[in-house]
Amino acid sequence: MKNVVYAFLLIIIVSGGVAAQTNVAASEVMAQINRGQAVSYKNVEITGDLNLTQLNNKQLKEQPEEMQPNKVFISTVTAPLNFTNCTFTGKVLAYFNPDQGRINLNNNGDSEVYSTNFAKEVRFNNCTFQQDAIFKYSEFKQEVSFAGSHFNDEAFFKYTKFAQAPDFGRVKFTDNAVFKYVHFPAGTNFSQAVFTGDADFKYAKFWGQSNLERTQFNGFANFKYTEFSDDVKVQGLAFNGGKDFKYTQIGGKKFNDAFLEKK
Repeated sequence: MKNVVYAFLLIIIVSGGVAAQTNVAASEVMAQINRGQAVSYKNVEITGDLNLTQLNNKQLKEQPEEMQPNKVFISTVTAPLNFTNCTFTGKVLAYFNPDQGRINLNNNGDSEVYSTNFAKEVRFNNCTFQQDAIFKYSEFKQEVSFAGSHFNDEAFFKYTKFAQAPDFGRVKFTDNAVFKYVHFPAGTNFSQAVFTGDADFKYAKFWGQSNLERTQFNGFANFKYTEFSDDVKVQGLAFNGGKDFKYTQIGGKKFNDAFLEKK
């Protein structure tokens, strides 16, 4: 009888160990994406770099010879991604330039970069990114949310395209956050976001109503050449560091500091 009880307890312990899995290798997530499977994780730690630029469906998009780089490889995530309360210990890469930071005096015109598009909805809610999260040039075709997440290293969204309004509500950016040249659809949400490092929104455009209520900019906030609609919500918006609104427009008119005081 004791042996039966011990065996039963062992089954419970083993089963519980599987159910309580807390670490998932980034390579396992990549394998799911390559199989076209929907990815859904909650309360787990993703270990290693999640490099989405090297999917099996990667395709070459050649550029004109006069443009650099003249080879762009595009990977596409074809299934939904849903991460809730997850921690990413490595980099999350949807853009990669092998020559970044290098000086090449013998450039023969064969430079190349890699980027990633997302065909379905993408959710990184209440997640922590311990290293760089780079989505430069990425195209999000459907819903996208980073609500409540923490970026502990650089968050890079330069030239990113959003087909639907992204949700960055309550996000904490510890390092620099770059949204340069991004065109934000109506409904974009940055309410209660906290920017501790520098925030770069230079040349960005906010179409329609956007929410910046109680957003905090504790580092330098660069909104030079940025365009806002005149119904952007700014109640409680705070600038605790430097800011640049040179050439900024609100509803097609020159920016005025009084706009930030409207309730």
